[in-house]
Amino acid sequence: MSEPLRLTSFSKGSGCGCKIHPAALEEILHGVDFGSHPGLLVGNEFRDDASVMEFPGGQLLIQTSDFFTPMVDDPSAFGRIAAANAISDVYAMGGTPLMANALLGWPEDRIPAAMARELLQAAAALCREAGIPLAGGHSISISEPVFGLSVTGSVLRENLKTNRGARNGDLIGLCKPLGSGILAAALKRNQLKEEAYQELLQLCTGLNSAGSKLGILSGVHAMTDVTGFGLLGHLMEMCRGAALGAEIQWSCIPVSAHARSLAAMMIMPDNTFRNWNALEREVSMNIADTAAFAVLNDPQTNGGLLLAVSPEDRNEVEAIAPDCAWIGVFDGSLSGIRVVD
Repeated sequence: MSEPLRLTSFSKGSGCGCKIHPAALEEILHGVDFGSHPGLLVGNEFRDDASVMEFPGGQLLIQTSDFFTPMVDDPSAFGRIAAANAISDVYAMGGTPLMANALLGWPEDRIPAAMARELLQAAAALCREAGIPLAGGHSISISEPVFGLSVTGSVLRENLKTNRGARNGDLIGLCKPLGSGILAAALKRNQLKEEAYQELLQLCTGLNSAGSKLGILSGVHAMTDVTGFGLLGHLMEMCRGAALGAEIQWSCIPVSAHARSLAAMMIMPDNTFRNWNALEREVSMNIADTAAFAVLNDPQTNGGLLLAVSPEDRNEVEAIAPDCAWIGVFDGSLSGIRVVD
């Protein structure tokens, strides 16, 4: 009997861990003239989650696209994960998704078309859960399977959140446990138990829909989601955008128990080290737990919302996002990120 076909066997990376290395991306983008437009409020300058265009009357259009290689072998799970991950970019801007189009690359000579159909059916179902249609899309024949969405959303100007509005003294909130990249790496190596696999699916398919409601709160000064550059990478983007440093407390950071155990066994994606190499000069990390390095640099797929919140608005945020963990503070006296026990 032949072995079942594994989608992860067709790709080098997995999920958001297949992103181009931050330093390489900087080299690619350096000097590129993207032009300007009087209605463009958010472009490529600060690596925000989505671009934003203003229309008359104060309504803003949010546009994003996100796709990646498989991090699971089941095509239905892959479709749901990729869809949730792409829609998250709209939530991370404080917006409401309106519609989506599919982006599919498929090695049609090596993987049956039926698996691609399963993937699309699952993605469409996830979009319906988010209250939007999967309206169409584009497909190409390619050597590695890739899938994602282009998502359109909207937000009122006064509710728009970017990754660069943090203020000195703001609390740092994280709305989902870390560890999905580590779990996916274990799955790819046939070292993930069923209970841990179910946690991986739960983490990666959960909609970050709280972002739409958090966008209404004036005390939420900045927001992004944690994806391929890991917690430290996306927090550093927030620090740079606000010209602030940050201190985070390792013991306060929510982490998948399964991922923590796997990290202690040195099971982690390759991009863990690539993420750290892009940040190590700006991060002070001297803590006892050997799993911290792997977890803090772990490339997440559909990771949690990362918030900068006025201390006075902490309770309002918890009412909307009860799972939000307070992991640190933005500090203007610091340069870069300091991690403490």
